Amino acid sequence: MQSYAIELPARRAVRTPPIPRPVSTASLLGQNLRERRHGALEAVYEEFSRTTFGYLLATLRDRSTAEDVQQEVFTEVWTRAESYDPSRGSLGAWIMTIARSRAIDTLRKRVPEPRDLHSGPEIVDAAAEDAGPEAVDRWMTGHLLSKLPERERALLRMRFYSDMSQSQIAEATGIPLGTVKMQMVSGLRRLRELLEEDQ
Repeated sequence: MQSYAIELPARRAVRTPPIPRPVSTASLLGQNLRERRHGALEAVYEEFSRTTFGYLLATLRDRSTAEDVQQEVFTEVWTRAESYDPSRGSLGAWIMTIARSRAIDTLRKRVPEPRDLHSGPEIVDAAAEDAGPEAVDRWMTGHLLSKLPERERALLRMRFYSDMSQSQIAEATGIPLGTVKMQMVSGLRRLRELLEEDQ
């Protein structure tokens, strides 16, 4: 009986396309804003207005002025929408940079004419320092913290804003130390994910 050898074709490697990375809410908001899609400004305002207003109110210390400047900020966001470049920073950081600039402009207008020619710049510089990049970073971090579950958010605020140790937090809240540590790790992981998503 004769046997036949059957030669099978070489197995070709199957390439599967990479799984697309989900588009983050912030990226989608930025894209819609740049393309001036219907409802884009309203969605951006919904996402960032509380953060910008809180920052403006804390910096300007006058509600009416903060409301006026808030309008200026979002008018500028809309008129400059096409200039937003996601490769240079997140949408939130871009908006907060505009808010900071408008706050500094407002503070400079508010400074009275100095009698001493050397005291005027110091007043402006001190006011501008209150509205500095560190303040913007704090407000952006607060914005992202607000997206965390309530308990994780509360624990992280106690840790970073009140400078409490984990032991002090456990004592103050009555939550076991191990649970405090676990929830803070979970909260920090979520916060890191939000920061990456916001880039």
